[in-house]
Amino acid sequence: MRPHLAAAEAFVFSRREYVPAWIPAEKVWIIPPSIDPFSPKNQQLSADTVQAILVRLGVLDGAAPTVPATFVRRDGDVDMVTRPAAVIGEARPGPGDPVLIQVSRWDRLKDMAGVMRGFADYVAPGGQGYLVLAGPAVTDVSDDPEGLAVYRECLLQWRDLRPAARARTLLVTLPLDDIDENAAMVNALQRHATVIVQKSLAEGFGLTVAEGMWKGRPVIGSAVGGIIDQIAEGTGILLPDPADLEAFGAAARLLLGDQDQATRMGQAAHAHVREHYLGDLHLLRHGGLLSTLIAGG
Repeated sequence: MRPHLAAAEAFVFSRREYVPAWIPAEKVWIIPPSIDPFSPKNQQLSADTVQAILVRLGVLDGAAPTVPATFVRRDGDVDMVTRPAAVIGEARPGPGDPVLIQVSRWDRLKDMAGVMRGFADYVAPGGQGYLVLAGPAVTDVSDDPEGLAVYRECLLQWRDLRPAARARTLLVTLPLDDIDENAAMVNALQRHATVIVQKSLAEGFGLTVAEGMWKGRPVIGSAVGGIIDQIAEGTGILLPDPADLEAFGAAARLLLGDQDQATRMGQAAHAHVREHYLGDLHLLRHGGLLSTLIAGG
């Protein structure tokens, strides 16, 4: 594409590491993506609303609270989560059980299978908590044929787990019939999590990390792509080697077993996202770019 870009006056990248050597430094702008804190995926939900949504999904044990499972759509209308998830699991965590959650596509690069192996081998034998691996309903994503194959591989792996680990591991597929409702489901899952995981083998930027941090949860993430930029010191744990399941397990045991530390990291994570990854800052950065171009023209 280089010959076609010669006339460009500026180049925008999410990370400096992605800038090709041939682009002049004075034409480079680093503008990472941002999250919308008012969207169905990131808006504030009360603890009772979170519990109501998760009971409706079928991923949490116990009776639903008396409050409805409501959320606010992008157009401002208030609606309710009504669709259940498809859940593979022999048990469900209770409202007070620590939960480790990864929400992502059923994609080999997201390494859901590796998260399951790490939990089964290095967390479940001596640590606390449940593991929830959540992704889209595999029949609803027409442009991702690999998704069904990866999900089936995870299902076969789940069936082969030792009984004690299998009883504390859930595979969850979320319906995509309604995009706003699906986003509210993800929001509730992340807000209920004790610890959020993004153990990707490769990433472009991985904004799902900032989405999890915005909920005030520490994130255990691989040191790949933009995850490196998002998890600052004290906001979570970066894994130098995504394939090191023992290191992943140690990080998960640490945070699942120390609620005070997990809470402190989660608070720092929320503050870090507020300072660096919200839409107003994103807009200001693009405004600076456009002002510079106009002044130079």
